[in-house]
Formats: sequence, structure tokens, C-alpha cells
Amino acid sequence: MRRESDIRSDVRELWQRYDSGEVNADSAGPNEHEILETFLDALEAGEVRAAEKRDGSWEANEWVKQGILLNFGLRHIEGHEYGDVTYYDVLPLRETDDFPDRGTRNTPDGTVVRRGAHVGSNCILMSPSFVNIGVSIGDGTLVDSCDTVGSCAQIGENVKLGANALIGGVLEPVEGTPVIVEDDVSLGAGCRVTSGFVVGEGSIVAENTLLTPRIPVYDLVDEEILYGHLPPNRRAFTRFVESSLGDHDLFDGGAYKPAVVALDVEDDTLAQVEREEALR
Repeated sequence: MRRESDIRSDVRELWQRYDSGEVNADSAGPNEHEILETFLDALEAGEVRAAEKRDGSWEANEWVKQGILLNFGLRHIEGHEYGDVTYYDVLPLRETDDFPDRGTRNTPDGTVVRRGAHVGSNCILMSPSFVNIGVSIGDGTLVDSCDTVGSCAQIGENVKLGANALIGGVLEPVEGTPVIVEDDVSLGAGCRVTSGFVVGEGSIVAENTLLTPRIPVYDLVDEEILYGHLPPNRRAFTRFVESSLGDHDLFDGGAYKPAVVALDVEDDTLAQVEREEALR
């Protein structure tokens, strides 16, 4: 297995050649494709990640996102087989025959894991669900039915993504931090987390809650209004607050906009989550 520093150097050099127009999908040969395959193997093994936490803050690894973009820019669309279906893409799906040895399972039919996604040990992927390239899913995490985990999203250990949850992808710009769901988070059914939002560890988010940097988080613990992140160990849910649009002549009565309210995680809420975990 090649060192991360060597992979990073190769990807950055290839990106410069691609960005300058020196190489494209037609001219890319065995050497370029070997770099791309080595990079994807490192992603799947969890040896490189699209974002990492440094000094308490999440930062994107630009070169990793460049490597993902190279896999689109330097490949042609080809036919691939999945079961009895022929689909057309620049990449095949991820091989999953390593799952059983690590205690990870994916149920039939329709758990789709794209090439270049890392799935940890003792995970459960329920069908139908979709895990995109550059995603990292930590050990012990549940991806429930009808869930989508978008490109480069970083999902921590022992996370529960409730059914029909959407984790948005952030591939471009390369410096943009993807969606982060830290360890021990529980997202209720129908939640949406988009545009690089960070969900702090140990938090419990109610069903159908939208977490995006454009919607304020009213943190009643520290008594402040936040954008773009939910602090650790919070119980969060949607409420509606008054909007200035209510002053418009076209409105008869008040107008309201969505917001998120965050409280301390309560013991009874944690107990309920632990009961659900026991059912797994």
C-alpha cells in the first residue's frame, strides 16, 4: 500500500496537468488510470478522507476532492453490470465482498455504494440506500432505508441515520467542507442535512428537521443564534419564528420562517435511543 504523501503528490501533479488541459479523458493512459485506482483504493480503505478535524474544526482536504473530480474528468462513460441491470457511468460500484469479514451488512435489493466510498466495520446499510463517492462512514453506523449520503459526506461512528434521511453532497468548490455528522448522532426519519452543515457529536435530531447554514439554530443552552452547525450533545427540532415578510401588504396576518431549536440532551431521550439501538 502506497503512503498517503505519495498518493497526494501524484494526485496534485495530475490535477495540474488536467487543469492546464495537458491531459483529458481521451489522452489519459495506464499511468494516469493507475493513479486514479490507487487513490480510490485509499479512499475505500479509509486511509485518505475528504475532510478531517484539525484543532477542533473540520477542514476539507482539497487534494482529495481534486482526486475525485479527476475520476470524472479523466474517464469515459462505460456500461457496467449490477445484478441484471446494465448502467452507464464513469465508475463502477464499490466491491462489497469485504463487508462480512468486518461485520458489515447490506440488505437486498438496492443498497448502492459507489466506488471510492469508505464503509466501516459493524455497519448496517438498509435497502434502498445510496452512498456516494468520497463518503466516509464510521464503525457501527446505521444507514436506514431510503437514505442518501452525498459525495464526500463524513459520517462518524455509531451514528443512526433514520429512514428517508438526506445527507447532502459537497464536491465543489474543492475547498468547501462537506456535510459532517459526528460520532454518536441520531438523525430522525426524514431529516435533511445540507451545504456543509456540521452536526455535533452526541446530538439527537427530531424527525423531518432541516439543517442547513441558511436556517438559524437557536441554541437555548448557550443562549446564542448559530449558523452552519449544531453544538455537541443537543436535542434539536424544528420550530417556526416570525418573519419580516409578515409586514407585507399581501399577507393577512403574520408570516413565519423555519428555525431549529437546540436543548440539552435529556436522560429520557437518551434512554429511548438506547432502546432503539438494542433492537438492532
